[in-house]
Amino acid sequence: MSTTTVEVLVIGGGATGAAALYDLARRGVRALLVEQHDLSTGTSGRYHGLLHSGGRYVVSDPATAKECIDENRVLRRIAPFAIEDTGGLFVATPDDPADFVPKWVAGCAHAGIPIERLTAEQVRAAEPALTPRITAAYRIPDASCDSFDLIHAFVEAARHLGSDAWTYQRVTRLLVEGGAVVGAELEDTRTGAQRTVHAACVLNAAGPWAGVVAHQAGLDVQIKLNRGTMVAMNTRYIHTIVNRLRPPSDGDIFVPVGTVCVLGTTSIDTEDPADIHIELWEVSKMLAEAEPVIPGIREGRALRAWAGVRPLYVPPEDRGQEAANDHEVSRQFAVIDHAKRDNLRGLITVVGGKLTTCRLMAEHAVDVVLQQLGKTIPCTTADEPLPVEEPRRYHELPHRLHKLEHGERGGQLICECEIVSRPQLEAAIEAYGDQPVALDDLRRDLRLGMGPCQAGFCGYRAAGILQQQRGDPDGIGTRALADFVEERFRGVYPLLWGHQLRQFYLDELIYRRVLGLDALIQPLNAEEQADAG
Repeated sequence: MSTTTVEVLVIGGGATGAAALYDLARRGVRALLVEQHDLSTGTSGRYHGLLHSGGRYVVSDPATAKECIDENRVLRRIAPFAIEDTGGLFVATPDDPADFVPKWVAGCAHAGIPIERLTAEQVRAAEPALTPRITAAYRIPDASCDSFDLIHAFVEAARHLGSDAWTYQRVTRLLVEGGAVVGAELEDTRTGAQRTVHAACVLNAAGPWAGVVAHQAGLDVQIKLNRGTMVAMNTRYIHTIVNRLRPPSDGDIFVPVGTVCVLGTTSIDTEDPADIHIELWEVSKMLAEAEPVIPGIREGRALRAWAGVRPLYVPPEDRGQEAANDHEVSRQFAVIDHAKRDNLRGLITVVGGKLTTCRLMAEHAVDVVLQQLGKTIPCTTADEPLPVEEPRRYHELPHRLHKLEHGERGGQLICECEIVSRPQLEAAIEAYGDQPVALDDLRRDLRLGMGPCQAGFCGYRAAGILQQQRGDPDGIGTRALADFVEERFRGVYPLLWGHQLRQFYLDELIYRRVLGLDALIQPLNAEEQADAG
């Protein structure tokens, strides 16, 4: 069992953990982040893509609204490469309560969120796909944010400053000695290899798994787990984020992300931090809720559905108080100093919040970490942009195609839907060095397989290139391809009608009938071989 020693161990590779790693590195603290899967595979990678202005929370959760507008401005300044400045609209229809509008306007003023009142004609001129039955409309500074790019930028910046991140490393045990947490034992989720990390302090930023991690030290961190489902439509119906001007509820957010439009989201309590299953009624409800705002969208092609688990923190003083609905449970975050609360040094937990507030959450958590380390070093993560070699811009598919055909990165096209070339794919694989890399990791890096065919054509091409570059003496590549295809198909199962059903049948024919992927993963036994022969 190998052993590593760092000053701070960060558990969790979502937005908060990555931002904390970067914050620690900027303050001169040598830190290590560990994540049981790839970066941004949990809640941060399973959201609707909205950089909140805070408008959604001004009535039900004004403190979170203020945090969102402040951090919205910070992220625009330090991470413009991850943001498409779509702007936002809050619109009301005759189906929405009219008495909510003045409450919302007053809430925006109290939180310091700038709004501009628009007429229905002005809204329709900008977004003709919206209903003409608009009774109230306001412009607000929402935006679209790519969590994959943001999180990778935090981690790469931290690495340049001397810290590091290990993926596919699950914490199996926190090490407790003399009334303090002094590190953790890790298990490689792919190979089973064991590692030990010693640290002066451990920051638990594991999101929905934060309670599981704390329990390894014998502590109770009560988290309200809440699952939400989203649906991506195959057309970018709108170019501005649209919110229903009503109390937060299911299916009232519509987010243009890249070439698609994301409908979100539901709110269902769960006990499982890994609960990402989707119920058919959720898809039906979101399409039904979208129809009054974007007429005809219910007849469009639903491309993919996915779900994520929100780690909502309910402080002890609020337990037992029921909110009107789960959408109204506070999205504020909490930093728990277990030395003060539980008399156990060396462990801090950060939980709750929004992706929009990840940098602020990290700042507060790292402040407490440094207090335990006996250091006083100010936070500087809001001061200057993240160092990114090639800033990325969004909704530029024609530009990417032009670069492919005429630029220096031209080459064989692997993913036609998302314009991913062979040189881009090979460079992405090479960037992992000797670390494990899966096709799903490459999806988060390049959007491989995220288009209309959902990896129907690019999956096997990318698997072949990955095998050529990495080798595959144990047949792991076939399993990796199967896992990738299964994950892509998972999000299609609830949407099997119309064009998406036709696409699914074609993809199934390719992988199951032509390539015989099932048989490659589960070889025929002797009796089956005899029957087949």
